[in-house]
Amino acid sequence: MPIIKSAQKKLRQDIRNREQNRIFREKYKHALVVLRRKAEKKLKITEKDLAGAFTLIDKTAKRGIIHPNKAARLKSRVSKLVNPKA
Repeated sequence: MPIIKSAQKKLRQDIRNREQNRIFREKYKHALVVLRRKAEKKLKITEKDLAGAFTLIDKTAKRGIIHPNKAARLKSRVSKLVNPKA
């Protein structure tokens, strides 16, 4: 455990941020899993589903949880699930 007061505060911040990042990471991954399952079952993926996934991916990249290039790659792959010929 840290002894210095500023190190104690940093530890508290790190714990809080780690939990928030974990929750956010789980949200975007869950959105991707739902879209993949819909695509596998040949169900209709609506624009609302796609927009929601894009929003979560963009917010995750903006917060620095994933790299912006990874976000672009994920969005590209999700788009191909909806329109495979593109």
